[in-house]
Amino acid sequence: MHLRPRACAAETEQVSKSLKNIGVVSALTMVSRVLGLGRDMLVTAVFGTSALASIFYTAFTLPNLFRRLLGEGALSAALVPTLQEELKARERQGAFELVNQVASWLLVVTGGIVALAMLALAQAGKLVSIAGNWGMEVATTQRLVASADYAILLFPYLVFVCLAAVLSAALQTLHRFVEPALSPIWLNLAMIGALSGAVYCGWAETPDGRMHWLCVGALGGGFLQMAVPAAALMREGWRPRFDLGRSGPLRQIVALMGPTVFGSAIYLINMAVSRFIGLSLNDSAVTVLNLATRLMELPIGVFAIAISTVVFPLIAKHAADRDDEKLAQSYRKGMRLILVINVPAAVGLAVLAEPLVRVLFQRGAFVASDTALMLPVLAVYALGLPFFSFVNLALKAFYARKDTVTPVRAALLSFIVNLGLSVALMGPLGTVGLAVAGNVAIVVQAWFLQRQLGAGHAGLRFAHLTRDLMKIVGASLVMGLAVGGGWWLWSHFVSGSKIGDVLGLAVLIAVGVLLYSGLLWALRIEGREELAAMFNKFRSKFA
Repeated sequence: MHLRPRACAAETEQVSKSLKNIGVVSALTMVSRVLGLGRDMLVTAVFGTSALASIFYTAFTLPNLFRRLLGEGALSAALVPTLQEELKARERQGAFELVNQVASWLLVVTGGIVALAMLALAQAGKLVSIAGNWGMEVATTQRLVASADYAILLFPYLVFVCLAAVLSAALQTLHRFVEPALSPIWLNLAMIGALSGAVYCGWAETPDGRMHWLCVGALGGGFLQMAVPAAALMREGWRPRFDLGRSGPLRQIVALMGPTVFGSAIYLINMAVSRFIGLSLNDSAVTVLNLATRLMELPIGVFAIAISTVVFPLIAKHAADRDDEKLAQSYRKGMRLILVINVPAAVGLAVLAEPLVRVLFQRGAFVASDTALMLPVLAVYALGLPFFSFVNLALKAFYARKDTVTPVRAALLSFIVNLGLSVALMGPLGTVGLAVAGNVAIVVQAWFLQRQLGAGHAGLRFAHLTRDLMKIVGASLVMGLAVGGGWWLWSHFVSGSKIGDVLGLAVLIAVGVLLYSGLLWALRIEGREELAAMFNKFRSKFA
């Protein structure tokens, strides 16, 4: 008679705790993304959309993609479920032994990759120079050679962030989310500090010298990304030890990583090809694509990744317990939160694209013509924002169930679509064509992943979310019309100064959030009672 109420109370408490963790991660990620915007604002003010800026973004793409290949992607996906099993079987001692083995092998592997990559990039620069002598466009040759040179400087970043991914995954398994969420903050602060010193303290006078300092900041930030979670994990009882043992759980992680590494490698190639196509297209393409991606990633990073970070250990635990029903419930709650936040964010980003770009980036070397160049790219990316967020959590559902094959197939399908459309559209549409190709590819990937999830478990079918999605889309469109109309009135009756733009954006974003929230509440979106209960509990603590 009393079991059901107790079960409901426990479930409500779990939801409240999950929402609290999501709030903490979201707040810290917001700080990180704001600092990331500040970093890009500084870079664009110093370098604009010049070839040098595009060269840096392309060079930094390579170690970042390998980080996703070995660290945040394949390894985390295999490590978190296995650590959950070790905690259940051998408690913290077993989990920490596994962390040491994984970190030791990763240090050896990434160190070797960095050495080989630096040698390969040095040879690649020579080959591109030879190709230039055989008729390749001179400007394209120079951009590719310089990109290889800067990639050589930046590749050691890979070692730091891959080790940081292991330590962060261990902390998340122990339900410590603060330090992993802080990780990108150290990178942004280090890069901002290094470039600011180069520009404003006279550490470097030439553009190349300033760019070298930016690279130094990236390496310093990578070290901090590793050191901070290491210190936090040591406070939990972990002691670092070099251990190249090959335990059963380690072999299980390697087996799980195999297909995921292949899938991540497809993603790596996909992104690298897109960047190098952009680099060969013109001076500004890579910079414009990167800045548009940065704005799109603000809501993804703040909310979608925060939700996925908190939900992943939870669904991994349910998968380890063979509780498919609770796994499906947690997945649906996470996906509903992602759609609630990212659909209106996409609408708002598209409607307010011009004032946002003008306020954030138009200064120094970034001029009005660069803003005009970026607007259509940002509008295209905004349409794809919900799908990027959707894919992020859908992949976690597969990884929690230790299905690493389906994500590989999805990545391969996405790669084929992106490459084919990029080649077809770059000529007639230029940089916008590359953005369209990336969007279509992610839509296809989202459709494929969700189709496979639904086929494997009825509770994971999207039909459970269709009614909520209709409410979300309806409320978002009404909000978009109101905000768009409000901006038209504001721009016609208030001077187009920078302060006027900032004030207008602040007012309209606040109005849009309130209007959208009120509409969702009136439409009785599922889960609103849980949010209300959490708010009342929080308010009662301070009453």
